[in-house]
Amino acid sequence: MSSATENTILEFRDVCFSYDNSRVLIDQINLSVSNGEFIGLLGANGSGKSTILKLASGILKQARGIIYLWGKPVHSYRNRDRAKLLSYLPQVLDISIPFTVREVVSMGLYPYDIMPPLSTDEALEMVGLSVKADSVITNLSGGERRRVYIAMTLLQGAGLVLLDEPLANLDIRYQMELLRLLKELRAKRGITTIMALHDINIALQFDRLMVIKEGKIIGTGTSDEIVQQDLLKKAFDIDIEIKREETGGVYIKY
Repeated sequence: MSSATENTILEFRDVCFSYDNSRVLIDQINLSVSNGEFIGLLGANGSGKSTILKLASGILKQARGIIYLWGKPVHSYRNRDRAKLLSYLPQVLDISIPFTVREVVSMGLYPYDIMPPLSTDEALEMVGLSVKADSVITNLSGGERRRVYIAMTLLQGAGLVLLDEPLANLDIRYQMELLRLLKELRAKRGITTIMALHDINIALQFDRLMVIKEGKIIGTGTSDEIVQQDLLKKAFDIDIEIKREETGGVYIKY
């Protein structure tokens, strides 16, 4: 039984992972996520962010340590029961079959025998795609497709959403729209979000950041605490300059 507080919904304790006894990809990670948090996993490509999300989702099983989801080991849940608690959106999800937007969003209902409170139409409305409900998903822009997949995860009804680089290859408009949507969902529905990302400027939008390097957490805290020159140089192995304006704004110069 986990000794985490009642507010803790996800906890890693001394978690390690590797494929087939090869090099360690995740090395004794400890983390705790509370209900309603908006967390960014920040790190370079290959740092271990995606692996952490897959472990949290139950897709991968840790070699050592334990992962708790709402106070129970994550693999103690049946797949359908776990899917009611968390939604995982992988970095690459490209549906090429000509499903309609409504059909794709409705795939989020698969864990349920009884319909959840949120309907397909309501999920589409939340992401601003009601007018595209009968459109074929292959005809949508990249940003619109991302919102379709978000609607699908919302319909799943989970309180924890795990997103692997959902902003990748999107222009700045769609990036800001998606971040704004996730913050609104946190405010209105109490949804907890953990998002993997590598853009330091985007990281400033999160309440809490965890910096990942070579399978380890090398820093955790608010954006003000994390966006420090030495830490980010260590995480990304690049020379960067952090500019702080008199108004309190921060921007990163590469």
